[in-house]
Amino acid sequence: QVQLVESGGGLVQAGGSLRLSCGASGRTFSMAGRGWFRQAPGKEREFVCAIGWNSGITYYADSLKGRFTISKDNAKNTAYLEMNNLKPEDTAVYYCAAGVTPSTSASTYNYWGQGTQVTVSS
Repeated sequence: QVQLVESGGGLVQAGGSLRLSCGASGRTFSMAGRGWFRQAPGKEREFVCAIGWNSGITYYADSLKGRFTISKDNAKNTAYLEMNNLKPEDTAVYYCAAGVTPSTSASTYNYWGQGTQVTVSS
């Protein structure tokens, strides 16, 4: 089992920044992919970005490139999502996920965090 805990969400004004963290514990040795997804009210969960835990290769949703950055700290078993120039349409619950490989598809991830709310006011 793997446990994921997100933190860092909150309320921010448009144009502001937030950094989300995703700490992992448990049997993480086989989880070579870590992803971030988000879900806004009334919408489907959508891919934000992902990173290969060993390779460091990153993947981004095209619409978010340049504003969002994923990174990792292997020693802390923690992934980060840096979000800049936030817009009201970025308001959503942000989820961290772990899987055997980084992927843009939510169905390939085995474990999910509880989510953290990000609200961007105009």
